[in-house]
Order: sequence, then C-alpha cells, then structure tokens
Amino acid sequence: MPRVEAVSRDAGHRFSKPGAAEIHLLEGLGVEGDAHLGKTVQHLSRKAKDPDFPNLRQVHLIHAELFDELAGRGFAVKPGQLGENVTTRGIDLLSLPQGTRLRLGQEAIVEVTGLRNPCRQIDEFQAGLLAETIEKRSDGTLLRKTGVMSVVLSGGAVRPGDAITVELPDGPHRPLEVV
Repeated sequence: MPRVEAVSRDAGHRFSKPGAAEIHLLEGLGVEGDAHLGKTVQHLSRKAKDPDFPNLRQVHLIHAELFDELAGRGFAVKPGQLGENVTTRGIDLLSLPQGTRLRLGQEAIVEVTGLRNPCRQIDEFQAGLLAETIEKRSDGTLLRKTGVMSVVLSGGAVRPGDAITVELPDGPHRPLEVV
C-alpha cells in the first residue's frame, strides 16, 4: 500500500530540508512554515524571472525507492536531503499523469503538476549525484528521477506512515513535464 515515509520542511531557502513529525498543508499555498509556501512562485531563480507566476511547486514529493537505487550505486541519501517535503513509498510518482490527485493521510489532497528538474545543487550536495538522477532513455528523452511537484487542493496534516490514495484524472492522460 502506498504510504508517506517521511515529511520535511524548511523556512529557509536551503537545498536540504530537516525532517518533521508532521507537516501541515495549506490549501492553495503549500507547506506551512516552508520557504516555498505561496500562491506565486517562491523558487528564487524562478521568482527573479517572473514573481507573479503561479506556484506549481507548492509541495515536492520524492519516492523513497530512488534513495534505495542510489544506495546501490554508493550514494547515501536520506529523506528531505534532496529538498522534498514528502517522501513516499510504494507509488511510482514519475509515471503519474498531470492532474493526478494524491490524498495524503485523512484530509490533505495535492494535485501533481509536473516533474522536478534536477539542478547542479545536487552535485554540490554529493559529487556525481546529478548524473545518477537523470537517465537517458532509448528514444533520446530524459527521465528526471528527482520527484514530482504539486499544488495543495485540500489542506491537512501529513505524517510518516499515512496512507496515500491515488486518483487518476479523467480523459486522455498527459505525461508529466518539468515545472
């Protein structure tokens, strides 16, 4: 059964986020107490380009299976260290279509908006890690493995151990793109 493995937040704009016993999602804003909270974009480089752009990156989710894969290649990565708010287990986040809704625990619902684009900061965290988080497919496209971004549709508390329920969107499914 898909579940929340860990939750993290940080009021500062740092690469890694410390773990927490729980986080509170606020509808239309993101994670209470997190630097990326807001209706408009809060990512510093994106904010510099267009401060009025909608915040499609309110909650960042990464699958714990990525950490398992990286461990097999000699990298030690723990929940929150790649900047995610929610670390999941048992769900293939990267294969979800745009508009998928995830119920996290009893109340919180997020809608997946797209993929996180891994950046050079990953190599500053651990040298060589960036190359391990991007895979070139046989058709030449890139698979970005550093999780998905989402917006909060319904607020609530999210804790490690909470169940995750997946609701796929109606109609034709659109693959995730970088947001």
